[in-house]
Amino acid sequence: MKILLTGATGYIGKRLLPVLLEQGHEVVCCVRDKKRFPTEGIYKHGNISLLQVDFLQDNLFSEVTQDIEAAYYLIHSMSDNSGDFQKLEALATHNFIKLVQRTKVKQIIYLGGITNDAKLSRHLASRKMVEEILRQSTIPVTAIKAGIIVGSGSASFEIIRDLVEKLPVMIAPKWLNTNTQPIAIRNVLEYLTGVLAQPECLHQSYDVGGPDILSYKEMLLQFAEVRGLKRYIFTVPVMTPKLSSYWLYFVTATSYTLATNLVNSMKVEVKAQDNNLQKHLGIKPISYKKAVKMAFQKIEQNNVISSWKDSLVSSYVNNSLLEHINVPADGCFTDCRQKQIHTNVNQVLENIWSIGGKRGWYYGNWLWQIRGLLDKLMGGVGLRRGRTNRHTINTGDTLDFWRVLAADKQNKRLLLYAEMKLPGEAWLEFRIIEKEEKFYLMQQATFRPKGLLGRLYWYAVLPFHFFVFEGMARNIIHYKTNFGE
Repeated sequence: MKILLTGATGYIGKRLLPVLLEQGHEVVCCVRDKKRFPTEGIYKHGNISLLQVDFLQDNLFSEVTQDIEAAYYLIHSMSDNSGDFQKLEALATHNFIKLVQRTKVKQIIYLGGITNDAKLSRHLASRKMVEEILRQSTIPVTAIKAGIIVGSGSASFEIIRDLVEKLPVMIAPKWLNTNTQPIAIRNVLEYLTGVLAQPECLHQSYDVGGPDILSYKEMLLQFAEVRGLKRYIFTVPVMTPKLSSYWLYFVTATSYTLATNLVNSMKVEVKAQDNNLQKHLGIKPISYKKAVKMAFQKIEQNNVISSWKDSLVSSYVNNSLLEHINVPADGCFTDCRQKQIHTNVNQVLENIWSIGGKRGWYYGNWLWQIRGLLDKLMGGVGLRRGRTNRHTINTGDTLDFWRVLAADKQNKRLLLYAEMKLPGEAWLEFRIIEKEEKFYLMQQATFRPKGLLGRLYWYAVLPFHFFVFEGMARNIIHYKTNFGE
């Protein structure tokens, strides 16, 4: 079967794609920028084709083929920082319908959220609205509505992990007593693929959840139990949503916008209504503790397929991020280092591809950590996002407070764009070049200031650049030789 997959570079999409391919389907992946789509491993599969489309724009959809039989709608905007993400979600949904109506699609499969509570958060109300818009089309819709998804790299999993591993004692808001029904990512994928081409699932909506109904407090404590940690949690009746959002923002790797949406949604009880889908598909629900254990098996094997932090959501209104692939030269400050490589070139390339995250930045890691803390205090992303995989980088991934714009290992080039709070724009580029039969590491930081404040900022940090960038270039070349893994 030929399937259209939206959100193909998102958290769910990256995990659903290999399952569909394994089942023998041909998959057309919708992406906002083809450059962001990975080119290694399973992504070189012959049954994958790409369709570049931005559902927030009026597209002509000239590239879409008519022989598509089913479509997954996985576009999500919980991390959006715009003023009206509901309006953007509606626009994206209507444009999606315009696209699939030009094909032979016989089923739309939508992953939404459980919306049974009488009073919904803006986020959950938006999820419900998307389903209603999809059902206005003439194409049958199958809605899979899940609560908190537990899996390596999921937003909820990583936030709970941050809280449990960093805080032995938590003074938490009362919404931690709200009940929810978490579900393992493996079960979600089983439901999404199980309903495909099932006539009895057309025009249906199914709540899906795991076997455990737990409060958020119980989830934290059970997570700690799995990790062999003793944790104490005390809830207080007075903690405003804004204060709760800041609590999540400063302790975890989440953005303030996502923290706000999470806090508002966590005040809503999320429990699945009974249905026969689990029995019909023969799915065995995975308990919360087992789901946590399975997630850490992936983490310990360095086999995390996707992370919420890597997603550029469809409602990222300022799409200019994807236009920064060409580093500017005019009106910019640069710090360029060139070092001859006397060691193994392939090892140096691997060192470049392993930068950030737990390994750090090869020199002055404490300075990078201070810069990350300052960024967090200013409302930025901070340094806690880390990286999804220890040695693998794909275009579009997050890398601490950078975004990967180009990860071309064949041509030995890595280009990063700063997502930290700055009075300007910043790029960091690594290349390995050959001149006169000798290999060199080219490392260049580029800063395009905005006004006088931007220029003052550059001169203020210039003394640190001499030590940090010089030490970083030197140690990238000699990393294993000098001080080991």
